[in-house]
Amino acid sequence: MSQTKVEFLAAPDKPEYAFIGRSNVGKSSLINMLMNNSKLAKVSSTPGKTQTLNHFEIDGQWYLVDLPGYGYAKTAKTDRASWKIMIDDYLMKRENLMCVFVLLDLRLPLQKNDLEFMNNLGEQGIPFVIVYTKADKVGKVSFQKNVKAITNGLLEFWEELPQQFITSSETAIGQAEILKFIDETNRLF
Repeated sequence: MSQTKVEFLAAPDKPEYAFIGRSNVGKSSLINMLMNNSKLAKVSSTPGKTQTLNHFEIDGQWYLVDLPGYGYAKTAKTDRASWKIMIDDYLMKRENLMCVFVLLDLRLPLQKNDLEFMNNLGEQGIPFVIVYTKADKVGKVSFQKNVKAITNGLLEFWEELPQQFITSSETAIGQAEILKFIDETNRLF
């Protein structure tokens, strides 16, 4: 189910887990890998394809919510502005939102818009975790160096870090850990 307004979403009767990140971070690929369904979320080489709040009911137990990306996208500024309003509205009003999965590309240093987004979640008291994507695209040394650099960058602003997951859509790294986290969090609903 896809919507652009929170008030038109399904009743908040199941826990929801939202996935978001900069455009081109590998969000659709990660969602498809987590659900073992290559056609669940649309994968595109063009950033900015997700433009609505996309709800996927999983096993009748919970919703996976695919949010539009933030940052670079080849779309009009007015479209990006309306997406921001839609995302903020969802994050602030959705009472059954259990956690936001903020995706960071492991190949890149901490980006300003990632930090701003996560700081905003923290200020609003919205629970979130960090998901590093594309772990298969970097060597082990670069992998560890990049995680440490991002962690150190975050610790300049925060006293403690949210839970973090390392993932690869190609090799299914992190799939079991994220699904276990969701299963355990569902018990709190």
